[in-house]
Amino acid sequence: MPLGEQEQFLSYNGEVLIFQLPKTKHVEGAADKTVNLHVRRMAFDRDTKLFVQKSSGVFSMRASHLKIEIICCSCTTDSRTGIILPCVLMKKKKRNNVVKYLLLLLHSSNQFEQSFHFKLDYELKEDIRLFTGPSVLWRHANKLFYISCDTCTVLSAPVQLSSVVWTGEIEGEGTVVLGIRTACLPESEDEDEFSTSDRAIWGSEFFGYAIETQKMLTGTCFMPHAHSRVVSSVYVCKNEILKKQLRISLVAITHKNQLIWFQDGLPKGVCELPYEKPCSIKTAVTSSNDLLFIVSFASGNICVVRRRDSLQVASKWQKVKSVLVDDFIGSGSEQLLLLFKDDSNTDVLSTFKITDLGAVNYASGINYKHDIPAAEGLQENGLLTVQALETRLQAGCTSVQELQQHLRLKKRVILESCRALIDLVEERTHILPTAKEVKCRREYRSLLNSAEPFEGLVSLWDDVENPPHSLSKETSLTTKVPEHFTEKLWQRVVGDSLVIGVKLIESFYLSLSDVSLSLVMHQDFSSISPIIECQNKIIKLNKAASALAVSSCQIEPPPKKMKLDLHSKNDLKKEFPKRCSRVQLDGAKTVIAVTNLSPLLAFHRVCCVVLLHAKKQKHRNDSLQESKKITVLCGKILLSLEDISNGKYSVKMRRDNSYCTGSMEDILAVLAVSVRFSFQIVSSDCTLTPVKSWLLGEMECTPFKECHDNIFCHKAGNVYGTVFNWTLKNPFEGVLTLFCRNLTVLFQCLHSLTRVLPPSCDVKLLRSASKGVLTEQLALALEKEMLTWRSSFFSKESKAENSLTWGKEPGKKISDAPVASLLDSEEGVQQFRTKLQNEREESMLSMNQTMNGALYQEIALKIAEAQLSSDRIVWRLS
Repeated sequence: MPLGEQEQFLSYNGEVLIFQLPKTKHVEGAADKTVNLHVRRMAFDRDTKLFVQKSSGVFSMRASHLKIEIICCSCTTDSRTGIILPCVLMKKKKRNNVVKYLLLLLHSSNQFEQSFHFKLDYELKEDIRLFTGPSVLWRHANKLFYISCDTCTVLSAPVQLSSVVWTGEIEGEGTVVLGIRTACLPESEDEDEFSTSDRAIWGSEFFGYAIETQKMLTGTCFMPHAHSRVVSSVYVCKNEILKKQLRISLVAITHKNQLIWFQDGLPKGVCELPYEKPCSIKTAVTSSNDLLFIVSFASGNICVVRRRDSLQVASKWQKVKSVLVDDFIGSGSEQLLLLFKDDSNTDVLSTFKITDLGAVNYASGINYKHDIPAAEGLQENGLLTVQALETRLQAGCTSVQELQQHLRLKKRVILESCRALIDLVEERTHILPTAKEVKCRREYRSLLNSAEPFEGLVSLWDDVENPPHSLSKETSLTTKVPEHFTEKLWQRVVGDSLVIGVKLIESFYLSLSDVSLSLVMHQDFSSISPIIECQNKIIKLNKAASALAVSSCQIEPPPKKMKLDLHSKNDLKKEFPKRCSRVQLDGAKTVIAVTNLSPLLAFHRVCCVVLLHAKKQKHRNDSLQESKKITVLCGKILLSLEDISNGKYSVKMRRDNSYCTGSMEDILAVLAVSVRFSFQIVSSDCTLTPVKSWLLGEMECTPFKECHDNIFCHKAGNVYGTVFNWTLKNPFEGVLTLFCRNLTVLFQCLHSLTRVLPPSCDVKLLRSASKGVLTEQLALALEKEMLTWRSSFFSKESKAENSLTWGKEPGKKISDAPVASLLDSEEGVQQFRTKLQNEREESMLSMNQTMNGALYQEIALKIAEAQLSSDRIVWRLS
């Protein structure tokens, strides 16, 4: 740039406009002369990677006794055509301190048009803005003045202000000026008390003024009053009217070297700026849809802040003469053009950089002309590839967000269902939130700036007075159960497990099947599910015969037949929940639930509701059972860290006169948390007397006082607490059952046992029961299956025979007379042939019988149940 020349840079439609004006000085006695304002249109050439001049223009002004300067330039809307045009504000200063201002419009033909001019007795120095019209706005002596091409008269706004931070268009309000002024406290009592107190404390307030309507806008819809003292510049990113309310997003830079993001008057994020004295802010939207904030500083430095999950400085530069934002390379998105200070070169666009902080990155000083042609193609292909990958990444992020929202909704559905279950158990009416309540909660959460969307749950039938029949039926099932059927509810702590047992009265318990327990936290925890995951076991402990059996979760055999599901008869519907599937009671008296203890201790004190789920059976005339599901409240248990530390629920196993004095609950608790293994031991050469000696000697076992054949191991180490059951069928064969904590303990016990057994012994692991017991159960199951077939199709008293419709009534059968007597004569032979043909026809007609569909389904259900029972036992034997 030649010495004594002014320059202004402006971006317009992807081009760089350079306005140049020589500085003029008044000389005594000098003749009148002309001063020319030059403009050059520069465009970026993607082939040479340099800026080239496309066209130029000039505007001549008389400079007699005047000093001419360029005040500012901007792109504004021409109200006559609605077209955005470059606009330049010029100043001519005379001797008598009268200042004349001209506003020029630049058209596409490079012709300048003088829009209007005005005179003032002072110079414009503070907060000068160009906006739609074109119009000029400025601040002088803490007052706001403006002039437009329509009025051509300087107007004054009725507001006092200390600074103007933004001027632009806001939907529904027109041109709005945002500024800061001394707080004006209202005298009326209708104003918000909090807003009034904030203004009184901070002494200043942020406000908006609509020029066309001369209307004052409340500053709190832009930002809180507390920020008004530190804000130096603002950029409104988005404004719209939703549900008759103005929604505004803006960023502001402060004197504290911060950039703050505001959404609807509330701060959403803040970023520390790397330099001091920020003075202006711009925005750019890149090809990856990133929103960049370009902050300029008084020292000539520039920094870019990226807004993604949070505000953070993405890049920074020093010694920048000017920064422009536009689509300089014609890619359809915006880039930054940085013009650097370079005293060694007079060309204004000699040192520059074009970037979008992504794939676009052009800089001066690189010799692109000597690059191989393939390099340019690779750069273009790389740009397209990066854009495609970024698009896929954004689509993936959107999918992840949708999945997260879906998971949050499922979590709320589960929590609401758990609350409904608790209310059902405690005989309270559960009321789902109405749509109006959900809306209020969502608005409340939005005011609290929650980033997580609130998903409301409302009733699908919305205030139905009479619930569906199925719901009322389920409720009646619970109320018809006898109140006092629980003989005892107890709890024990074994290691890291909590054991809860329910002992039922015998008369009521024998009418149940598929029994399991559920634990529900009584407290209302909104962040976790109140349902406690647990494992169920049913234990039968016979004191007299010293027999021990544990029914636990077992794997079902692979399905061999299609299972039926008939409306209210779900006896054959096999599911695989986290608890055990289907367990037969067989006279068992105690149902036990085992759960992990450590998660419950995180709440210090926990109250749990114990629910029993079962099928109540009814015997019918044909000895088959009809069942329906019930849910019964057994009681509540309290659990606290103090009680556990004091050993209140600990298992106490002590020796007393060669016996283990553990109570029945202690024995059941130890068995419940243990893993059961049964081994068949067969010796062909010698008796198995060493096994009992090994148990009582090396393993230091003592029998339980409650059931003698079950013995408890007191040996120190990992094997302590293992329970053994040794059953000797004959001197050469027996079954050893171990209840141990884990496989390590099992291997230690077997290793110790193999050292005392004779070498010829054969040790075989039994799956779940002895082969003889399973064989007997299979025989009974097959017998039941055969009787089911017989009673369903061949019993005269069955419903099936009464509902059958035969095609023809059968006639009399062939008499029992000897066949030889009928064949003695031709008439007898003919009679035999006729009767034989009749019986054959009747037999064929009997094959076309019909049966009621409901009756057929009932028969098929009974047969399938019997077949599945026998198949399950066969699978266990295999």
